[in-house]
Amino acid sequence: MPDELSVGELGRAVGALRQEIQAMGQGINSRLDKVVSTEVYSLQSAYTDQRITALSQDLQKAEDAREALERDFEQYRLAERDRRERERQARLYQMIVPVLMGLMAAAIAVWAVIAK
Repeated sequence: MPDELSVGELGRAVGALRQEIQAMGQGINSRLDKVVSTEVYSLQSAYTDQRITALSQDLQKAEDAREALERDFEQYRLAERDRRERERQARLYQMIVPVLMGLMAAAIAVWAVIAK
């Protein structure tokens, strides 16, 4: 009978087994708490898909607005360049016309003196 366990040893072994089983049960319960039901997963997936769609639409709107702003800026830049060119030409004409008038008056005066 030396291989047989005493009642006290059997009680301790059963108590240890009971504690191990309780620990395993707690581990399983903690894992089950992390499991998501199919309905919740479907709802979360649908919400995520909707959110991604909304964000991609917002991104597309922002991209379109940026492109429109770039086009408007390019048009403004070209219009400003044309305006500056017209102003430059106007200043040039404003400077040349009086000089030409003066030269023409001098030429007429010289011609009048020579013609007499």
